Amino acid sequence: MRLGPRSVAALALISAIGVVAFGWPLLADAGAGVVGHAQDAPWLFAALLPLLVAVVVATISDGGIDAKAVAMLGVLAALGAALRPLGAGTAGLEPMFFLMVLSGRVLGPGFGFVLGSVTMFASALLTGGVGPWMPFQMLAMGWFAMGAGLLPGQDRLRGRAELGMLAVYGFAAAFAYGTVMNLYGWTIVPGLASGIAFQAGDPVHENLVRFLAYCLATSLGWDLGRAVLTAVLTLTVGATLLKALRRATRRAAFEAQVTFEAPGNLPGP
Repeated sequence: MRLGPRSVAALALISAIGVVAFGWPLLADAGAGVVGHAQDAPWLFAALLPLLVAVVVATISDGGIDAKAVAMLGVLAALGAALRPLGAGTAGLEPMFFLMVLSGRVLGPGFGFVLGSVTMFASALLTGGVGPWMPFQMLAMGWFAMGAGLLPGQDRLRGRAELGMLAVYGFAAAFAYGTVMNLYGWTIVPGLASGIAFQAGDPVHENLVRFLAYCLATSLGWDLGRAVLTAVLTLTVGATLLKALRRATRRAAFEAQVTFEAPGNLPGP
């Protein structure tokens, strides 16, 4: 599903807000009373929902999504939400990530962003994982699925080459997802050693060095499990699922134009 100018503008706006939401504590003064995310999460969530609707409306107006695509969005989001509890809490093994990669690849970046965000929202309701972290997870998963839709060779790359590219992307993007979510949690975790703790008001480059040390010390193993599982599932069952998704989009005839013939041109009985 192609991105039109309205869709690009909506995605750019929501992504810019997301970058600010994740990164503003790095720019906070040492004397700031609030450097964490517990207070800003409700505001981010309140902004995120209408912006997601804006992405869908913009994509509809650009001709890239219709009622059948919205129905598929609901089905895939429900499937992704059901997959998440299967591995949550076990060494980062989360099978929903490979589904987001393949869905974003077939259905495009705009659809992918909305699907990733809605899936994370639905899974949070399903598992009871509703908290200040939820809007940040929605943003991170939206970016994750959108990135798959931006990969090259959509019309011509098929077979093992495509699966290899998707597996590499899934592996790298799974680490990126974990890193982005670490940036959310790092600023509010108390009692860390000084070498990895966030220090409000310190120069950004010094805090980023501590952040890298924090990621290596706390989440490397978890992110590696997620990345490996995403790549393995993409390589083993990805071809079958890609075919199924592409067949579904062809049968749904997304973007097909409805035409009406004059009564005189109708075939006889």
